[in-house]
Parts: sequence; structure tokens; C-alpha cells
Amino acid sequence: MLIKINGDHVDIPEGSTIKDAIKLSNAPYSEGSIVCLIKGESEIQSNILKYKIKTPKGSILIELEVSEKSKPLTDFFKENYSQFISNNVRWETSNEVAIGPVSSNFEPSHDEFAYFDNEVLISLSGFSNDATHIIFVKDDHSNVYGVPKYSDRGVFARVIGGRKTLFSLTDDEILSIEPIIERSTVKDSTGGSNLDEVLEEGNQLFTYVLFEPNFNSPKSVEHLFSLIRNDKIEVSFESNSFVGFYELTGLTKDKEEITERKRGTVTLRNDGKGKGRVYIYREDRVRAETHTNLATVKQGMELFDIAKKGDLITVRSSPDIIMLMMMTQKEAEEKLQSLGINHIRTGNEDDDAIIVTQEPENTVNILENKEVSTFGLSSDELLKVKFTDKAPRTRWYLEKITGLAEKPVGTLKVYFAVPDMNMFMFHGNTDESKGLIPENTPSDIMKAGEIGVTNMSKKNLGLIGIRTVDTDDFGPTGEPFSATNVVGEVVGNIEGLNKLKDGSTLYIYQVYEDDK
Repeated sequence: MLIKINGDHVDIPEGSTIKDAIKLSNAPYSEGSIVCLIKGESEIQSNILKYKIKTPKGSILIELEVSEKSKPLTDFFKENYSQFISNNVRWETSNEVAIGPVSSNFEPSHDEFAYFDNEVLISLSGFSNDATHIIFVKDDHSNVYGVPKYSDRGVFARVIGGRKTLFSLTDDEILSIEPIIERSTVKDSTGGSNLDEVLEEGNQLFTYVLFEPNFNSPKSVEHLFSLIRNDKIEVSFESNSFVGFYELTGLTKDKEEITERKRGTVTLRNDGKGKGRVYIYREDRVRAETHTNLATVKQGMELFDIAKKGDLITVRSSPDIIMLMMMTQKEAEEKLQSLGINHIRTGNEDDDAIIVTQEPENTVNILENKEVSTFGLSSDELLKVKFTDKAPRTRWYLEKITGLAEKPVGTLKVYFAVPDMNMFMFHGNTDESKGLIPENTPSDIMKAGEIGVTNMSKKNLGLIGIRTVDTDDFGPTGEPFSATNVVGEVVGNIEGLNKLKDGSTLYIYQVYEDDK
């Protein structure tokens, strides 16, 4: 049987499930993500109300009427709009523009009716249904158009955009007529992560979203990439007009390109309340100076239409992120060669050295410069950490100041290193540490490798420390347990701390529970 997967026709055996179809088609999909299933093309077409009519002079947008009297006319248009493509403007006056003709089964009326600007009607020219035209009303007037009987003056739509284009048309060709997909067009779709549902002939399945980054907003694009982990993005909020991603609230980039927020536009809140949040628009919204345009959804918008808070969505980007951190120098070189990008090794240049920084940092700048420099370290110089969910404010603080909120590798500046005392402390950030209430404080013991942060009960607020032996007297920042928030633990290369000196830089990377 024939179905569509992500817009492509695929022939699959009868009785196949969503899981079977994904496997057979090799469609992009990450475990745990939602999918969108539309039962058939008619389900979409029945809900479409807006169409874009393209001409050499520009486009005209129309919106169909929703009423019992207009239904036979809107049904005719939905079934036959493609027949008007490649026709020229048949005539134009100060009151009207006509395109056609096509054939219909309507019976004409001989009555005169009043018409008003922006109305769109069906006319049977010469009272012949073989000369069925679409008339765009440019100005208020009355006329006998031979409109279909029993309709409301033949009116089936209104012009909602492109009025300037309408007034410029003469004998121009109709280049295309395209239905405009909105959230309402997939309102009856099914979504979720149940992959055992059996598919039927004509079903449409969407498994992933494809982003196209905005090259005019290189820093903001990287913010979007920072939200994606294991090829998935998690919905924080949803409303009629947008889907929100709030994980990086508080982090922002300088204002970059500002545009209108069309359906499918991805923006970053660059200032004010909620800065750092990313929005994907289900409906058109006006331009806002606080929203940087960072990408466009090129495929899979249907998934954002049905998504709810907490849903995971499989995503891809074209071009994709160029993130070399945590690769070896050799792996990075091979990847960059395949992209035609020059690679400069710095630091430890050995093939197996781990990359901890890259310059430029931004994917867009790398693609434009066609060159990137990578700084490597021996793998035993890189500290492996795991953070706990029991101290959310402290975790967010540490992820922000180290850079781990946005990159695979973060840094800590050594404040005080005393290997003989098995004690290592790192600079915090005075501004960011405000509001670090006591959370997840130890009771009887601070274990070796646990990461402690001084909370707001002491003046050294935000200071970070690690001890390499168990202790039952004070935390790794020299404060009592009540002033120490345990934010995580070192889970690899803890012996590397002994090489640190005051003022040196420690590179760290984070592992997660669901990392494979």
C-alpha cells in the first residue's frame, strides 16, 4: 500500500505499523519522539481555508468563506483550483480582475447583485458554465455576473493579502495556486509516541522537523543548536500561536536579524522578560524588535502543530551544526575534509587528542570562512562530571558560568589548588550566583569527588570546590555543610585535579543519565 512519509511516497506492506514504516523508509526518528499521523490528503484539504495565487507581479492571498451557501463554491474551488494555473488574466477593469475559464456544473443566475472590494466570486460568463471564471472585486459596484444560483452572490472568498498586486495585473499569467497549511489544517491529526498503530492506504506520517538556519543571525543559530540533544528538542510551552522552548531562559545573544514572524519562523527572545527563550510560530505574527530570526522550519511543521508541553521532537538542520568539541583531532579533520573546510590543529595536535575549543565557535562563521582552528588536550586532562537534579538552581548556575549550557565542554578558572590538602576551589560569578538558596546540602559526609557550591548563607556565594577525599567536617569550599550545595560529582579523571595550579583552567564535560 502507498503512504507518504515526510512528504515522500513509500510503498509498504499491508498491516505495517508506524514502527515498520520508519524502519522500511529509514526515516529520521529518535526514540521517544512524537510522530504526526494524518489519515489522508482529504483530511488536510478539508481544513484548508487560505490559498496563495502567484503571478509575475506578485502574490495574492485569499481566504475561503465558511457558510452553508458558500460551501458548494468553496468545494468547487478546492477540487478545481489547479485548472486555473497557467491561465492568463482574462480581463481587468477598474472594478474587477477575472481569471479563467474552466468548466463547471453550476446553473447561472440572471440577477444583478452588489459587490464590495476584496470579495472573490465565481462567474459564469455569458451564462455558460463552460466559461466559469474567478472574479476579484477591486471596488464597490453592482453587476450581473451569471453567478451560481442559490449562492450568496457567487462570493466564496475574500482577498486578505496582495491587494497591490491585484491592482497591477493586466494580461499576466497565473503561475501557481498553493494551499497554505496552518495549524488548523492538521487539527484532526493524531500525535504521540505509539509506534504500534497500524497504517492504512493514503496515510501521511511525519517523523522529524528540518530547520534551515538563518545565516544573518550566526550567534542566535548556535543558541538553537544548544537546545538540541541526541537529535531531539523538548517542548516547554504551547499555545495557539507558538511553541516555546525555555530551557535556556536567561541566556541570550546580541540582537541580530529582525523579521516578520511568519508561520514556521524560529525566533530567539533577545531582551526583556523571557530572554533566551526560543519560539516556533504556528501562526503569523508581526515583527518584534525583541525577537531575532534564527531559523525557518522547512519540513515537518505538522509536528509542531500537534506538540504539547513535554513532548520530544526529532530534529535535523540543513546545514547541520559543526560542533567539534569532544571529537579527537583526527575525527574533526575527517569531518572537516568532507565539508571542504581547512583544519588547523593547536594545543595537543595528536590524532587522539580531545578537542576542547574551536575557533570560530559558530557554525555559520565556519561555513563562511571555510576554516576552523581546534585546541586539543590529552584525554586524561579533561574532567568528566555528572550533575544532579536535586539542586536545580545550582546546576543551572554552574552550567551557565562554565559554558556547559551551550557547549559540550566547559571551563573553570582555578582559584585555589592545594593537592596536599586534597582541596581544589574555582572562581564563581557574583552576578549569576544571586539567589542560590540552600539545596541538596550534605548531612554527615561530603564524598570524594562531589562538587560543592557555596550558597547564599555565606559571603563567598557561588564559589565552587571539589575534594578528592571523603570529609565529615566541612565542604570543598571551606564552608560548613549547611552552606554547601552539592551539585554533582566527578565521574572520571579526578586524578587530573592534582596537576592544577592557581590561575590555571580546568576543562570539564558533562554526562547524562540517558547518554548511550
